[in-house]
Amino acid sequence: MPHQASAPRHVFVYGTLRAGGSNDIARLRPPPERVGDGAIAGTLYDLGAYPGAVLGGAGRVHGEIYRITPEVEAALDRLEEVVDDGSGEYIKRELLVVVNAVRLQCLVYEVHPDRVHDRPVIASGDWFRREFHG
Repeated sequence: MPHQASAPRHVFVYGTLRAGGSNDIARLRPPPERVGDGAIAGTLYDLGAYPGAVLGGAGRVHGEIYRITPEVEAALDRLEEVVDDGSGEYIKRELLVVVNAVRLQCLVYEVHPDRVHDRPVIASGDWFRREFHG
């Protein structure tokens, strides 16, 4: 089903875009509205100055959900280096995330799987509470 511009869009952020992070999403304009916190199935990797999540599996990745405008979505696509053919640093996905007992369709920026080879896994699944698997 094609996206309709009038429908609210939501994004799940799990790294530097979180509140207090080095790329805090609140700095974008118009300011996104925080909806709540959530977690998704995935594995979180440390890529140095920022993390990358690979979706699926038994692990959990913790983050925040925001309501965003098309302008903010376009800015996020640029920041995450999304390329239409899927060859960019991140791939834009959509999945259902439970927040405040409500299921919301959210954009999630998944790191390209080629970028996580030999990178440490963040065991907590939380960029702000980095503990690594050995």
